[in-house]
Amino acid sequence: MEISQELVDAINDQINFELYSAFIYLSMGTWLEEQNLGGMAHWMEVQYQEEFAHAMRLYRHITERGARVTLKTIEGPKAEWASAHDVYADAYHHELLVTERIYKIGNIADKLGDRSTQSMLTWFYNEQTEEEANTMGIRDKLKLIGDSIPALLQLDAQLGTRPPAPPIPAESTDP
Repeated sequence: MEISQELVDAINDQINFELYSAFIYLSMGTWLEEQNLGGMAHWMEVQYQEEFAHAMRLYRHITERGARVTLKTIEGPKAEWASAHDVYADAYHHELLVTERIYKIGNIADKLGDRSTQSMLTWFYNEQTEEEANTMGIRDKLKLIGDSIPALLQLDAQLGTRPPAPPIPAESTDP
């Protein structure tokens, strides 16, 4: 089944948004690094890698279906925050937006009966549940920590142990 132009356009838009997401996380990491929160900066660098891998998963889905990927200019991300809590609050809200966008692509695939895209999106649905839970959890811990420097440094050290992102999948259907 040939992929519809409506889905190609929606997925292309999401590829560009995933690349923008990667830039957001890299910018957050830069700010955290400037605050001497290297563990949190590391967490954001891994998140940057994951977002890039998400874009590539979508990229491969389009190219495997014989369609063309169209890349656009990516807007510069926010670069300043008041606190680490604000960084992770923004990350959580951003993940909610990503989830909403993925669901919209799913609605198009459902409407068109495009089972290949529906199958590919199942991975994203699960991934977004994890992304929301992770960013919400860190945001909530930072709220509990408040002004406690020792607790902040302990969380920073914990987040610095995040393993690297898995390699970019060879095919969009990989688990």
